[in-house]
Amino acid sequence: MIFIKNPEQIKKMQQAGRITGEALALAGEAVREGITTAALDKMIRSHIEKCGAKPSFLGYGGFPGSACISINEEVIHGIPSAERYLQEGDIVKIDVGAYIDGFHGDSANTFPVGKISVEAQRLIDATRESFYEGVQAAQRDGARIGDIGAAVDGYVSQRGYSVVRKYVGHGVGKDLHEDPSVPNYGTPGHGPRISRGMVIAIEPMINAGTGRVIDQPDGWTVITADGQLSAHYEHTVAITDEGPLLLTKVD
Repeated sequence: MIFIKNPEQIKKMQQAGRITGEALALAGEAVREGITTAALDKMIRSHIEKCGAKPSFLGYGGFPGSACISINEEVIHGIPSAERYLQEGDIVKIDVGAYIDGFHGDSANTFPVGKISVEAQRLIDATRESFYEGVQAAQRDGARIGDIGAAVDGYVSQRGYSVVRKYVGHGVGKDLHEDPSVPNYGTPGHGPRISRGMVIAIEPMINAGTGRVIDQPDGWTVITADGQLSAHYEHTVAITDEGPLLLTKVD
């Protein structure tokens, strides 16, 4: 069931989104060679709790961290560790959620560690731009969920990249993951109709090579099947009369 939010609920979600976006930006600014993923996780948790919120991911399904931090070929759900140091040339994906006043925010971005390869930067850029292609598709009259995925997939496939099909975007609200599923692939004109009051996480997970992934023995970390790089970009998006509103975007 898709839960439609009223304006008051979306306003509450803006608070959760702002805290989420701030925590993600704070961690992104701290990304550098030699820092551990556990240190980044600690910064994220500290900011979220300082704002009176709770990290959405901490304890979610047993997840041990406040954020998912994934490096290079790791696609999503990387577990923060005091033994994992960022190295020059890495790309690091940080996925953050915050819960306050009954609602969640959810956002992710991919950050370079120092100087990265041209190929890695192109992947990051294409992943971010594919998100905005999806948002643009969502605001067209009569749009459906399949239009979002078709826009994302079409943009990255033209550039030689692949979408991850096993994991998808989702609704966001009182629960971190709600209906509808928002795949990064699809058929235009198919799927649930996009309507005012829907709040969804659009989150392209884009691989440099194959879209196939492998779940790791830790029960969380997901890697690319061919060991090539992966990038991730996500915002929580509310559908309003004025168009899509990015609840987790901060300036």
